[in-house]
Formats: sequence, C-alpha cells, structure tokens
Amino acid sequence: MSTSTEIKSLSATERIKQKSDGLRGTLKEGLRDELTGAIAEDDQALVKFHGMYLQDDRDRREERAEKKLERLFSFMVRLRIPGGFLTPGQWIAIHHVAGEYSTGVIKITTRQTIQLHGILKSVVKPTMAAFNAVSLDSIAACGDVNRNVTSTANPLQSPLHEQIHAYAAKISTFLLPKTRAWYEVWLDEQRISDKTEEDDLYQDRYLPRKFKIGIAIPPNNDVDVLTNDLGLIAIIEDDRLKGFNIAIGGGLGATHGNPDTYPRLASVIAFVPVDGGDERLFKAIYEVVTIQRDYGNRSDRKLARLKYTLDKYGAEWYRQELEKRVGFPLEDPRPYVFNDRTERYGWQQDHKGLWHYTLFVENGRVVDEAVPLKTALLEVAGTGKANFRFTVNQKIIVADVKKKDKSAINGILEKYGLTGHTEMASAIRKNSIACVALPTCGLALAESQRYLPGLITHIERLMADHELSQEEIIIRMTGCPNGCGRPYAAEIGFVGTAPGRYNLYLGGDHEGTRLNRLYKENLDETAILKELDLLFWLYKKERIIGERFGDFALRQRWFKS
Repeated sequence: MSTSTEIKSLSATERIKQKSDGLRGTLKEGLRDELTGAIAEDDQALVKFHGMYLQDDRDRREERAEKKLERLFSFMVRLRIPGGFLTPGQWIAIHHVAGEYSTGVIKITTRQTIQLHGILKSVVKPTMAAFNAVSLDSIAACGDVNRNVTSTANPLQSPLHEQIHAYAAKISTFLLPKTRAWYEVWLDEQRISDKTEEDDLYQDRYLPRKFKIGIAIPPNNDVDVLTNDLGLIAIIEDDRLKGFNIAIGGGLGATHGNPDTYPRLASVIAFVPVDGGDERLFKAIYEVVTIQRDYGNRSDRKLARLKYTLDKYGAEWYRQELEKRVGFPLEDPRPYVFNDRTERYGWQQDHKGLWHYTLFVENGRVVDEAVPLKTALLEVAGTGKANFRFTVNQKIIVADVKKKDKSAINGILEKYGLTGHTEMASAIRKNSIACVALPTCGLALAESQRYLPGLITHIERLMADHELSQEEIIIRMTGCPNGCGRPYAAEIGFVGTAPGRYNLYLGGDHEGTRLNRLYKENLDETAILKELDLLFWLYKKERIIGERFGDFALRQRWFKS
C-alpha cells in the first residue's frame, strides 16, 4: 500500500484525479468557452480518461506565433474497440465522421483501434454523438485505467478463435470505470445524483498509470502479448480452451537519459483454468489491477507502470499477493510456444468456411493516397457483406465473408488496386510499424509515420543489393522513447532523439519474446543506411542457414551494453 511519505509526494496528476468529481472536472464549462480552442490545464489530464488528447499542429506553431495567434488546438479521439472488431455500419459511421469533423485520416493504432486527429473543440460533441449512435465510444481509451484490450485478430489462428476473442470485450466491459462522466459531458445525459459514483476497482484514485491487456493464441504472437501490463496466453489442449497463462509487467516506455526507466517484457507467473467456468480468471484479472492500484508509484509517473512495481517487489511476492487476494491457489504456467507474429496477407479461409482478406495498410493510415483505400473500404462496407478486424500491426482484415460473397468483395478490392498494393509490398514494408509522432504528438522528438515509408524505400534497395529482399525482418520506428510503435520489440528499432536523428536498436527476435538492445546512438539517415549496409552484408555472408536477422545480430554481440 502507499506509504504516508508517498501520499505527501503525490504527483500533480494524482491530485487532479482525486478532486475531479468522477472525471468530470470543468469539462462542460471548458467546452462552452469560445475564446480558446483549448481547455483548462487540469481538464487536459482528465479528458484522456474520455479517450482524448488535446494536441496542436506543431507544423504551424511558428507561423501562428508570428501572427500572435493561439496554437492551432484540436483533439485526438481514440475509440474503444476491444479486439479490433467493427461492423459494416460502424465503419461507415467512422468514415463519415472522419470526413466531416477530423483531418479525414482514419488511423489504425498499434492497440487495434482507431483514432482521429484534428477534431476542433466545437465539434467534439457531435463527433461523440455520431459514434454513440452506432454503439461506439471512447471511454477509457486513454488515461490511468485499463485501455483497449487487444486480442489475436485473425480467425485463422484457431478454431477456438471466436471463443477466445470474446474475452477482449468481456474484460473491457468488466474493467470500465463506473463514472457516467462521458455520457454527461459529451451526450448531455442528465446527472442523477450530486454524489460521485462508487467504484470499488478504481476508487477516486484510478490507477497510477495506464494499464494494457493483450490476449494471444499460440503459436502466433501477433498481439505482442508480452509487451502488455497483463498478458493472457491461451492454453489449448485436445482442441479445448483449458485456461490462460498470466504474464505481468510488460511495457516499452522509457525516457532518454533516465536509466531508471526501461522497456520490459512481461513475466509469466501463473496459469488460471477456465474449463470449469471463467470466474477465477476474471477474479485474477481484477486483483492484478488492484495490486497495481495499491502498490504502483504515484509520486513519479515515469516509474508508475506495473513493470516497475513488479521489479520493486519481485515476481514471487507478486504471485503470493495475487493468491492472497483471489483466495485460491494459482497453478504454475503451462507450456506454450510462439513461432511467429507476422500477418497472413491475402485471402484465407477459416474452419467455418468464411473468408478473410488481410490488407497492407502502411502505418495504419487509411487514406486515398497511393491507392484509394478509404474509398474502397467504404464501398466494401456499403455491401454489408464483410466485417472489419484490425491487427496490432496496424493492418485491416476484410473479414467474415461468405463464399457466395467473396467474388463481389474481391472485385471491389481489385477495382481500387488494393490487392495489387498488398501483393507488391515488400516483406519488410509489410512488417513495419510507425507511431503518429509529428505534427500532432506533443512528445515526438523526431518524425515517424511521415518518415519511415521513405526510409523503408532506401532499406529495400540495400536489401536488394545483398539479395535479402525476401527476408521478413521486423522494423519499427517511434518519434520518442515512449514506445507506442513497440520499437524495442523489433529486430530493427528506430527511436527518435531529435529532428532527423534516431537511436538504432538490434537483436529482438521474430517471435516477440526478446527485446532488442541499443546498437548506435543519434544517427541521421546517411549514418543509418551506412550501418545497415554493413550489417546486411555481414548477415548475408555469415549467417547460419535459416537464421533470422535479429538472432544473427544477437549472436554477433553488436551492442553498446
């Protein structure tokens, strides 16, 4: 539990949460203030719990400052879409909201959901109303609560996929905050009582920091399950779901120059069965969250994730505390194997006879640029013959297509060039991820999604020179060390340090069970390509047959530490 010393040194955000009246703050009053595009400073912390960030266009800061204008403020809205599943009607609604109220770009995130940027304060409420009309919301998509629950997206992973995937929505609902603030602020719901809602899980403190949950179905680790605060690894025996291994303490955020912060993969500490009912699983999930609520660092937000709590107290203590809270003995983890985490592109048929087409979407940006992707997907949705599933690698699966409808859906994909676009993308481009970064993210030190496609083009040429074009090397980039694009869990990771400069990380594995390590610091593009040219030459010349690039890099010990 928190000590008296820790209570006295609570961070500013902790105090804001506790006096927020159930996350309401002065958001209603701030929306009515037409003199500014922003909201009050305290409300900027609270609005995250509503699934939003206040941002500004950093490309236009200097121009507006010269004109003595306020920064061009707007909101990023992130939806809560457990497991990344949307109906055709929901996709159509998002398409029109993006066109009417935001920049027009539909951004698939690395947590299997969608976010829209550039929404002005005056249209946030109509945006939320449009989402609510199709049973979507942004509650707890950001903030110090459990965020969007991710799950293996592709039904091909297992005949039990539907059963396992359903846990994402169940867990998301189970861990939602009890406050009705979202409905009152954005939908004008009438407040029933002046008394703040009782919330046994979050209380009035909520969590010390964000909390992420992912669900994986071995042998594919497409969700990067070990990068989550809480990872659930499905254990299937004799074609039955027996339960889940529980992994805790994953998280990739770090801070440049602060050695107390670091990326970490989760530790597998126990197994919880579900074949006799899932009450024990939900009890375990609940109490993992309460332990973090009670023991997480509330003084220093940089050290507030569950990974630091775990390393402070130890895995054995954590398991004992969890057993004490759940009231039943935890079983030891069951064996499992991960052998891949890449996407299955193109048409694939599942065990029920339904067809699924995984599209290449570069960095998750659904726009009409290289191909008319956004227009094509609207037409697909308009048929009502396909659902949409998002992957944590920022890709779209046109899903659940019946055999009799496959030709019509494929015809649309071909008409707009989406099948050719997917088939022609290189292996490394298909396996790349970039965070949003500039111009909207306030944390970004360097470019990411606007820069990585061009850098990939240069890397493709290098790989062709060394006859490595078919290698499925996993490359990821972020504009800061916060880790949203999971660069530390890549075979090659780029982390922004300043405009045009990046730290280069090497040696992560292809399965997502090993972090990479720092290789070279503060490189510009010329230096990056020079280093990769040499590394690819060595890889081609000295690798063992079948050896992945990340494994080769680790074997060569090319690291600063």
